[in-house]
Amino acid sequence: MARNLSFSYSKMGMYKECPQKYKFRYVHMLPEQPKYYFAFGSALHSVMEFIYNPQTEKFPTLPQALTYFERVWDQTNFQQKGYASVEKELAGFAEGRRIIESYYVQNEATFVHPLSVELKSTLEVDGLSLISIVDRMDYLGDGLVKILDYKTGKTVQREPDQLYMYQKVVENSPVIKAVVQAKDPAVKQVRVGELSFYHLPTLKEMKFARASDKDIVSFWQGVLRVADSIRAGQFAPTPDENKCRWCDYRNLCPVFTGREYTPLSSSAASAPAATMPASAEKQAAEQPASEIDLLSEKIDRCGELMEQAAKLKQEILSLLLKNNFQQHFGKHYQAVVDCVKKLDFTDRAQVMNLLVRFNLLDKASVPTVRSIGNLLTDSTVPAAAKEQLEKLARRTDEIDVQIKKNNE
Repeated sequence: MARNLSFSYSKMGMYKECPQKYKFRYVHMLPEQPKYYFAFGSALHSVMEFIYNPQTEKFPTLPQALTYFERVWDQTNFQQKGYASVEKELAGFAEGRRIIESYYVQNEATFVHPLSVELKSTLEVDGLSLISIVDRMDYLGDGLVKILDYKTGKTVQREPDQLYMYQKVVENSPVIKAVVQAKDPAVKQVRVGELSFYHLPTLKEMKFARASDKDIVSFWQGVLRVADSIRAGQFAPTPDENKCRWCDYRNLCPVFTGREYTPLSSSAASAPAATMPASAEKQAAEQPASEIDLLSEKIDRCGELMEQAAKLKQEILSLLLKNNFQQHFGKHYQAVVDCVKKLDFTDRAQVMNLLVRFNLLDKASVPTVRSIGNLLTDSTVPAAAKEQLEKLARRTDEIDVQIKKNNE
């Protein structure tokens, strides 16, 4: 018996965006680069799960929620999150705090424990293993549930297709039925009473009535058409200037390379034969290396040299310090010990509260280490604010070595 196709709303969305992109991600299993908006959304989803945890008797206070957010946020650095710089990551952190604080102002008085949070289930249906993670389900009584999905992106208004997918799962999943029956043993059938998107940045909720059976059938036919196309190995690219500009697979895509991507790893052997005809594989293997291949080789070589140079610099610095040398010469280059003064603020929550208290956010509209540090020398900043900022600052000296040509 053929194994069911692993499927989800996000996989369907990627295929509809570009079948070739789907192929890179889910057939060739090439990971995408980290995206800051995914990291930001994931952190806020974790906070919502923390707030509404059905297993806790008391809801966390705002300070507890903010502390939890900071702990989740600090598990990865700015590069792992996909931010271009520390400054942009700090701006994201500040926006996350603002959202949580605003959410408590609007909702704390009406907190109610939900039926479930982040409930993952797999529904085997129509040749699909349909994977879903429902952000939150509230029990409305008499077997009725409300499905709520949190959103953190820029788009506020959305079509309810994703909620239709969840309705299909919720009303047919034995796992979810068991969760509802644990709450209400008399329930014979689970039905969706309400569908909702909650846009956290604006605190706006978009409610939809349960989709009719006719709407679900129409939606599901579209899902099965996508699944059939995937099974048939239909991965023709659908180029678009805006989509392709930001695509992680641009340098591998046949639209830009002129030839089909050929996996180098043995893991690609498990890909369905339909993904690349044998003739295409032979043609790709016979083609000479392109400028794209040459570029890839040069990038890898440059990265290797940079790693070697960084290691060598550390060895040079160690020898300089061991011999108490401030400077030393080779035949063509010289090494100079350099002391860099660094400023950091480890307790970002306290810094943000201080900026708000002294009305200094307009002077550090993006609260970066540099912009906050500049406040310490700004003559218009109150002395009391400077004094408290100084207490939160951590000053360190970082020793580095500069390699220069002897004639410089």
